[in-house]
Amino acid sequence: MSSVLLKAGCFFLIILMGYGLKKIGLLSQSDLPVFSKLVTKITLPAAIIHNFSQATMDVSMLVIVLIGFLCSGAYAVIGYGLFAKGTRDQKAFGLVNASGYNIGCFTMPFVQGFLGAPGVACTSLFDTGNAVVCTGGSYAVAASVAGKGGAGDKHQIRRIVIQLLKSIPFDCYVIMTALTMAGLRIPVFMDQVAETVGNANTFLSMTMIGLGLELHMTREQTGSVAKILGTRFAVSAVLAVLFYQFLPFSLEIRRTLAILMFGPVSALGVPYTSMLEGDVNLASAVNSASIILGIVSLTAAIIIF
Repeated sequence: MSSVLLKAGCFFLIILMGYGLKKIGLLSQSDLPVFSKLVTKITLPAAIIHNFSQATMDVSMLVIVLIGFLCSGAYAVIGYGLFAKGTRDQKAFGLVNASGYNIGCFTMPFVQGFLGAPGVACTSLFDTGNAVVCTGGSYAVAASVAGKGGAGDKHQIRRIVIQLLKSIPFDCYVIMTALTMAGLRIPVFMDQVAETVGNANTFLSMTMIGLGLELHMTREQTGSVAKILGTRFAVSAVLAVLFYQFLPFSLEIRRTLAILMFGPVSALGVPYTSMLEGDVNLASAVNSASIILGIVSLTAAIIIF
């Protein structure tokens, strides 16, 4: 337990460092795109490649992709339901800001640090399904709900597919899953390079989260944030117990899935809210609060499970 708390404390300090560097002006929010590109295009793909090369899996594990899709989609439905009596814009807001998981830039570093290669492989499969909802799926439905196009647009599915294929982490998930299923391994030298580069993923991801963290929240925003995240946390706790107790996988896979349930909401909720002309400040508050809640709940889940 002490080692878990120590490592989680290190992650939290790196986040605080990123936040502090922003406050003193050494870094700024305008640096976020640079960090985002480094993480999503270089260090995260490298971490995925290295950890897949250390893992084994069978075809039955592909059902984890479906689990990721269903969990992410379920939160979209719940988010819509939380604002069922509100306006169309409020329903769309709940749909995009309650759905999905921030796997690559937040949960994956935790999994890297605590659960090793099998955990990363399981998380990657889960995120493959999650990405379908996060990378355009939830926005397409929300845009339709808000009366701004979306699901009725015949080009929407094509756009989602293109977005997925342009995502380097998603491409790595698919390619490395296929190689691992086939029993093929990348050359040792490539694996060593991927390991070295991937080791930087945790530091860069946590620093980036600190840079993007905004802790200002009005009293009115607090109520909406509490409603979204409180409901999400309660559902996550139930799903975690069910997955840990009843899924027909090995203990390490069941444990990983249980822990994944406590990850924060997708970071794409903020830009999607902007595209829908919604309350961007509230979306940012939901995202920042979910990260803080995620640090605590993920650490607790790692200890409990």
